[in-house]
Amino acid sequence: MDAKLKRIYVPMTESGFYILFCLRQPQHGYGISQKVREMTGGALVISAGTMYGTLSKMEKDGLIAFYKEEEKRKLYRITALGEEILQLELKRIERLYKNSKGEMIHA
Repeated sequence: MDAKLKRIYVPMTESGFYILFCLRQPQHGYGISQKVREMTGGALVISAGTMYGTLSKMEKDGLIAFYKEEEKRKLYRITALGEEILQLELKRIERLYKNSKGEMIHA
């Protein structure tokens, strides 16, 4: 993996994380937006500008790829590189969570 890409994407923004996480299954921007709203109980609402800007950047960087068009909507999916970046971010989040629990126990 390119060190530059790692620096760009790890740590990820919350929006970027959820977009990449949702693309483990082929999906279009609106579907991702709905899924994120559902997963976060409405706490995170990704605007169209953020969604399509992030999809475009992730596609350019090779983290996601066009899958197919369905009813005039472009579906994307995560690539192997995107999965690698996602796993790095998940490990980072897990480490933060474990460390926070450890501090709470010792406090």
